[in-house]
Amino acid sequence: MSGFVERVKSPAGTKLVLQGNEAFALGVVHAGFHAADGYPGTPSTEVIHDCLSRVQDRMVVGWDVNEAVAVAVGVGHSAAGSDTVVTMKTPGAFQAGDAITTAAFYHAPAGALVYYIATDYIPSSTQHVIDLRYFFYSSRLPVLEPRDHQDFYDFPRLAADLSRRINSPVVILANGILCHSEGMVRTAEPRVVPKRELPENFRGWMGLPNLARKNYDHATKERMPAVEAFFNREPLARFESGDPSWGILASGESSLQVREALAICGLKPARMFLAGTVPFPKEAVLRFAADIKGPIYVFEEGDRWVEERCRLAGINVSGKPVHSSRTEWTPGDILSFLADRGHIAPLPARQKGTVAPVPRPPGICPGCPYRAFGLAVAEARKKDRLTAVFGDIGCSTLLYFMDALDTCMCMGASDSMRQGMVLSRPEQAARFISVLGDSCECHSGLDSTRNAVFRGTPGVKVILDNRITAMTGGQPAPSSGVNLAGNDVSFSLRAVVSAETPNTKTVDAYNLKGVKEALKRALERAEAGDFSCLILEGACVQQVSRESRRRRVRIDVDKCRRCGQCDICPGIELAANKVPHFTALCTNCGGSTPVCMQRCPFGAIEMIREEERQTVFAPQDGKPREYEKPETDSAGLPRSLRVAVRGVGGQGNLFFGRVLSQLAMETPYARTRVVKGDTHGMAQLGGAVISTFACGDVHSPVPAPGTVDVLAAMEMGEVLRPGFLDLLKPGGTVVLNRFRVVPPAMKPQDYPGLDAIRSALKKYRVVELDAHDAARQSGDETGRSANVVMLGLLSTLDPLNRIPEAAWRLALSKVTASDAAQSINNAAFGTGRHIGSEAGDQ
Repeated sequence: MSGFVERVKSPAGTKLVLQGNEAFALGVVHAGFHAADGYPGTPSTEVIHDCLSRVQDRMVVGWDVNEAVAVAVGVGHSAAGSDTVVTMKTPGAFQAGDAITTAAFYHAPAGALVYYIATDYIPSSTQHVIDLRYFFYSSRLPVLEPRDHQDFYDFPRLAADLSRRINSPVVILANGILCHSEGMVRTAEPRVVPKRELPENFRGWMGLPNLARKNYDHATKERMPAVEAFFNREPLARFESGDPSWGILASGESSLQVREALAICGLKPARMFLAGTVPFPKEAVLRFAADIKGPIYVFEEGDRWVEERCRLAGINVSGKPVHSSRTEWTPGDILSFLADRGHIAPLPARQKGTVAPVPRPPGICPGCPYRAFGLAVAEARKKDRLTAVFGDIGCSTLLYFMDALDTCMCMGASDSMRQGMVLSRPEQAARFISVLGDSCECHSGLDSTRNAVFRGTPGVKVILDNRITAMTGGQPAPSSGVNLAGNDVSFSLRAVVSAETPNTKTVDAYNLKGVKEALKRALERAEAGDFSCLILEGACVQQVSRESRRRRVRIDVDKCRRCGQCDICPGIELAANKVPHFTALCTNCGGSTPVCMQRCPFGAIEMIREEERQTVFAPQDGKPREYEKPETDSAGLPRSLRVAVRGVGGQGNLFFGRVLSQLAMETPYARTRVVKGDTHGMAQLGGAVISTFACGDVHSPVPAPGTVDVLAAMEMGEVLRPGFLDLLKPGGTVVLNRFRVVPPAMKPQDYPGLDAIRSALKKYRVVELDAHDAARQSGDETGRSANVVMLGLLSTLDPLNRIPEAAWRLALSKVTASDAAQSINNAAFGTGRHIGSEAGDQ
């Protein structure tokens, strides 16, 4: 989203393909907001991190230490007359619950206050699938649920106007799928909104008990009826005429899935799509239901709020079963629902794979500074020195997959849980430890540290200090030494923790021997009845320079004894004969002494001499070629195009999708709809990821079975992921990259063989390649442009080959950041096209 500043300058009427979070952020700027605060939380983070942080010349923008603080800061901004947005995800709303519910009942004239709260009902990056609509109804707060990407852009303006009109905060409850997918948006005329004057006094923000009752009565009797009347009108209650013998009522993101399903099956029942759901727009739904002669089906994400409100209004509807655990709908789910009720023919049975898919839990990044600690804990457990490790939210949670973590509760709670265990079992104080990251310690973990001292609870707390809020993409925390504005922060995590407890020791996180020794000594102090903190310091490997991540070690096969001690990271892999080799994922432990090197007892992993090192990029001389937009014959294009790509986090799936979206904008599809979906969050970190792209007569970023033209597997085992092959339409193509990433917990011999995978694909049209080897042959020594090789091959496959090559290269050039990278990408793309043309000749 590096082009956000340019998009802010877009004139009214500009059509853009934007991620939901970016569309919302652009709407915030164009609506004239004055301030934005929040705490990072996938899937909401990009609003500030990638977007609003880039326009600090227009508005006050900042991360706060936690969500409760962010809400209170937002209330202060609002009281100062500033239109303000506060961002977070679902768990953050509960962390900020006291502040949200108290501020909900203030009604003094002020600047707008909008809460942007992203849900994750799958979930892919959080522990909550709780429906917040019930919470906000109890708080008498209006809730808007965006139905598509255009709503994401439009709702900041609408919510700000509503907030100022009713003197109340307004919630925008954004579905995580739309937050992280892309769709078409048309911009409006930007506006400038003057700040409200300061009030004569600030007693309107007083929460004494007698005032609280009056404020509650006001919100219940005046605010909510006014909002309900507003929600009863178009466009928030959008009616679309159709067959009156049956109807569909959908809210929020489910509206998009309904549109996709109906477009596929060709049905047109009467439809109503709700965006304002709290309070429930009863009159609008009653008018809709009055004209329906048959059943009305309700589709909504979360729980059964809309369905229950319909029943309370006396409207007979059918939706989820009473004890249904469904919290999301896909187009395929809706088609199955309609088939079960006789509206369409039964769907084909889901195919059963002949080869078991590779279990691929997410993991810490190759070269992560947490790995040495994970190994130290796993070793201590094998020696029966530890009973349990209490964990927290963030990258440290992934230590679970290294047998170095047992629990995960909520932000900052790891040591509190340990304390409860030790207070009940004091004789085992040295057998339990807690762990969390530096940003979690700054968020709310310091309260637990202080409580351990206050209660005199012995034990060990470990703070993994990677100097950043890493899981959500690298946002500054107080421990980073700098804030979002780029100003130095006079905060020292070492000093603060040391002030809480003098038994604080700092260790280099990459020093495996030092980490083991420090943990051993801390446990000995716990045995003696002391509480101590270990701070393991090492920068997040994603935040260090590309040069620092270049591999500088190699394996001396003659010295190697095949002991397997180095097989600890996706950056290294054992061959069938147990001889290790480095993979393209190696990050050189961010420039520190590689942990695998420290583990090798035979000195078989050695440094590469300076004169032997190769250049990472070998760009062509001169500036890359510039491409002009070609003419594309719309008559030769199908009504829609769909592509789905599976791989492993870190293989470049997100870039793959960006190129395809830009490609659509260079063709007549720019006049239709373009949607793209991606996996974000924990699954990115070495886990299974999927990217989807569609343009033309399409609506949803989630494809239905039997609709995708081309399936691409960047990692060959991922082609076996359940439901992936079901997406392919008859006559479609599967592209298989002969590249494997063996999960750390799997033995190489247990990974499905290429012949077994080929057998599972024997009834499909399959094009194979080794994209990583092809990328290296094209001049990219790292092989990391393998995704662009795959794009080149895709450009030769029907129906994607109906788009001119020049359009592909133009799209690729527009989303490539530098001239050097563009040279590498152009070469990789050409290599992919050559492979594709050869495959077509066979």
